[in-house]
Amino acid sequence: MKLKTYMLSVASTWLLLAACNDMENLPTNKFTDNSYWTSEAKAQNVVNMAYSQMYDAGKMWSDESLSDNVIDGRTVTDQRAIRKGQATPSIGLFDSEWKNLYGGIKTCHVFLDKVDLVANMDPAVKARMTAEIRFIRAAIYFRLVNFYGDVPFFTTDLTLDEANSIGRTPAATVLQFIHDELTDIEDALPVNTSLSDAEKGKITKGAVSMLQARVYLMEGNWDQVITYTENLINNQGEYGTYDLYPSYRGLFEEENEYNQEVIMDRSYVKKLLTWGDMVDMAPLSVGGRTINRVPQQSLVDSYIMLNGKGIKEQGSNYNENYPYANRDPRMTATIIYDGYDWSGNVNDGSQGTVIHIDPNTSTTVDKYVYGSNNTATGYYVRKYYSPQDVGDLNSGQNIITMRYADVLLMYAEAKFEKGEFTKDIWDMTIKRIRERAGFTDAGALEYPSLSEDDMRKLIRNERRCELAMEGLRWFDIKRWKAGSEYLAGDVNGATFEGVGKIRVDTYNFNEQRDYLWAVPQSQIDLNHNLAPNNPGYAN
Repeated sequence: MKLKTYMLSVASTWLLLAACNDMENLPTNKFTDNSYWTSEAKAQNVVNMAYSQMYDAGKMWSDESLSDNVIDGRTVTDQRAIRKGQATPSIGLFDSEWKNLYGGIKTCHVFLDKVDLVANMDPAVKARMTAEIRFIRAAIYFRLVNFYGDVPFFTTDLTLDEANSIGRTPAATVLQFIHDELTDIEDALPVNTSLSDAEKGKITKGAVSMLQARVYLMEGNWDQVITYTENLINNQGEYGTYDLYPSYRGLFEEENEYNQEVIMDRSYVKKLLTWGDMVDMAPLSVGGRTINRVPQQSLVDSYIMLNGKGIKEQGSNYNENYPYANRDPRMTATIIYDGYDWSGNVNDGSQGTVIHIDPNTSTTVDKYVYGSNNTATGYYVRKYYSPQDVGDLNSGQNIITMRYADVLLMYAEAKFEKGEFTKDIWDMTIKRIRERAGFTDAGALEYPSLSEDDMRKLIRNERRCELAMEGLRWFDIKRWKAGSEYLAGDVNGATFEGVGKIRVDTYNFNEQRDYLWAVPQSQIDLNHNLAPNNPGYAN
């Protein structure tokens, strides 16, 4: 029994929110009834509910579609419309994300308000559950601020009148609250090495430092990023014990869940509590259905050669006739391309051991055909594909939300921006990550002599390649204020003879508008104090 199995106890009693206003939801669920709070197990059900509302696979893949890693190639989804510059305050994603996040805030406040009703509850258990809830609330507020900037902020349940009149609190105030909360709860949570098998997947002291580092990273507070990442790098034991998992591809496979690299994940249960996004990303021959979310060429091009050079650099030995040869091994662990060797997957229902996509040579259902049910770019998603889930591809595989490689990358970036990036820092961060990925050539592993601009590009590109398909890319682009660099212009796919370079769409990025989402129009209609909207969005 792990946390993923605990989640089942609330899967059938999902918190239903009948809303007059999405911040003052009136749940029809029994959790708000005082008579519900009769046992520790029932309190745990509410904590589990909050875990599930904090983050899930759907949010991760949706976040990827906001970036330049993938595109929703089959239809113009809300994410694609946002990237095309067509978003309005009435777009569905703005509204649903707002509603879901404030639903999570509601669950946290119900717990904090009601938990004292549980008679004879072990004080240590209650303190730990309370710390978990406060962490979840902080994480949800962080996501709200990332998307909407200034947001309605409150730490107890609102009345209907309050919900219909509350204004927006400056983002900086909310962020300071997050830091203060995390500092206050840190010592109430265990380290990962003290977790029993039944507790694996629960929030730990290490996750607190990781979230602190992420919030400070968004704020560009490099000193604090260094402080909190050093907790996890140099204070092993006090903040938990973590290390890189030996296999990059194996890190994202079901049999290796809860390994030493995972600081926090979102738990699922095979055949019982699953996520189904992969069915619209994997090749048809291995279980895909109607393929929508697919890798962009820009992501493929970001993977360097085994000798450490970019594909356009002199001396890279890149060959356009064999574009996927001698590349960063993480590309093959992340993206399926023409000629992809599938032989390492077992019991997968594939039509052979090679995925053929080139329309000139492929005779399989996976070949690129404009306007068909398969890939719009000539690529498919490999990362998080689970061969054990062949059939409907509903996966019980955990989604990793925090891992040690990201700690090393945050530390490297902060040290660089502080002017303190040395060979020693390179060796303990990027070199280690590349060695784990499978690089052996000295050109990829030894500390490079680069200009400041080129070193910054290398560090940022390393984040992209290491963390692709993990929902972080858009938030990196946002904090770098690099939208025009990465999210404007043609969105391309592979190049095939007779087809040429596939162009899927053209993205537009408005620097004065697109780093924030609009407050949903439906919320402003209910509460005029939420106006004016964010810049660039007409009310």
